[in-house]
Amino acid sequence: MTDLSDTQLSSASAERSGGRRGRSARRERRQSGGSELIAPYLTRKIPVLEYLDDEGCEKIEAQTDRVLSEIGLEFRDDPEVLDIWRSAGAEVDGERVRFPKGMLQELVKTAPATFTQHARNPARNVEIGGNNTIFAPVYGPPFVNDLDKGRRYGTIEDFQNFVKLAYVSPWLHHSGGTVCEPVDLPVNKRHFDMVYSHMKYSDKPFMGSVTAPERAEDSVAMARILFSKEFVDQNCVMIQLINANSPLVFDGTMLGALKVYAKANQACIVSPFILAGAMSPVTVAGTLAQVLAEGLAGCALTQLIRPGAPVVFGAFVSSISMQSGAPTFGSPEGTLLLNGAAKLARRLGLPFRSGGSFTASKLPDAQSAQESAHTITATLQAGVNFCLHAAGWLEGGLCSSYEKFILDADQLGMMHVLAKGIDLSDEAMAMDALQEVGPGGHFLGAAHTQRNFESAFYRSSTADNNSFEQWQADGRLDAAARANAIWKKQLQDYVTPELDPGIDEALKAFMAERKASFPDSNV
Repeated sequence: MTDLSDTQLSSASAERSGGRRGRSARRERRQSGGSELIAPYLTRKIPVLEYLDDEGCEKIEAQTDRVLSEIGLEFRDDPEVLDIWRSAGAEVDGERVRFPKGMLQELVKTAPATFTQHARNPARNVEIGGNNTIFAPVYGPPFVNDLDKGRRYGTIEDFQNFVKLAYVSPWLHHSGGTVCEPVDLPVNKRHFDMVYSHMKYSDKPFMGSVTAPERAEDSVAMARILFSKEFVDQNCVMIQLINANSPLVFDGTMLGALKVYAKANQACIVSPFILAGAMSPVTVAGTLAQVLAEGLAGCALTQLIRPGAPVVFGAFVSSISMQSGAPTFGSPEGTLLLNGAAKLARRLGLPFRSGGSFTASKLPDAQSAQESAHTITATLQAGVNFCLHAAGWLEGGLCSSYEKFILDADQLGMMHVLAKGIDLSDEAMAMDALQEVGPGGHFLGAAHTQRNFESAFYRSSTADNNSFEQWQADGRLDAAARANAIWKKQLQDYVTPELDPGIDEALKAFMAERKASFPDSNV
């Protein structure tokens, strides 16, 4: 890993000797693969912003206890899970499970407050929890979008492209999971190619498949080939998204995947997926009580399966338009929900997942910029530990956008600077510059400026700060058009990280054998 300031300083002589070409060359390096320029994860040096005080948390926690004991949750199509809850002392009535007060809070105490997710390149390992934030790309869209081909179903080529773009970005720490849905592959077999793409085309951490228990088993088996069986048993090498089927339901598919990963000591993000007003009450407090009930139940279940297994308390919560029923993003209510859930997670001593670069816009336009900037800033300020959907989200999560991926990644770079807080070192206080310049002067030629100009301010890779005349001469490009050129250049310059040939062949052999063992299916 190369320190950011060292890299920037080393390019200063190129700028001074190369003039305009030096600036251009450095910009190209930033845009086309400078993933070595940044730490493998972000450590926040700014305090968290809390909208919910301790007294408010206690009221929400008390209501959560009532929800858990009086209403309970349903765990559908999984008798084994019902037996687990029964043995743990919960009240089981059919598929409905009710919990004594404090039971789930006690169970999650065995979960680690922080843990390491290992990457195949150890320099890319991430620490999840504490003051750390991990940015991971968009997850789950069936469609992709770019300025050249428009909106269309995703393919495995698109999937691999987004993995590569996440790999070369200096601002994304994680390869993610279903960066788009490759609908050109059979539903029951595409998980092989998806997991392999993360292993092959990136050396950052990645996510496993959760769409069926057997697909989770395949993901674990592939991880054991990549890392070794012994290493996987003792270390987290995958993290995966387990959604509650809100309100107050876990279905058999998610429960099956959760059991596979928890038994294998791999991290689960237990995350209710809620559109407030439709899948939860219309109020922030009522929704937070439901989020806490659902998240606690799933997190506690992982600890009953394997005490000490890593788990992340998650919350994906947005509101809906009460006029149309359509999801809305970038709303003040969404920020309050995210922020409140973050504090509730901290009170449990669990890492927290939420946030992203959300928008309901259909294009990478002003609406998408406003909504995404609002939510990603709120994500950082709330102290989110694992941020899914940090780049590429469009159309309420139905689309993975190439151009928005680039624009969002640039915003993530700004979050890295914001997270550092205010530097109060002697160099940052700049007394020598003030003494040198004095009243009425300027700082452009000061020695302090010359020492620090390379790293003084964040330099956007997508914004155009030139004069109108220069912008016009450069083709009058808007932000989306500039992003279009950037992602194409990044894919053109992409170099696959080295993977041991023996491991690569073993992965391919495993996939070929498994695929041949059952017929293609679209379910």
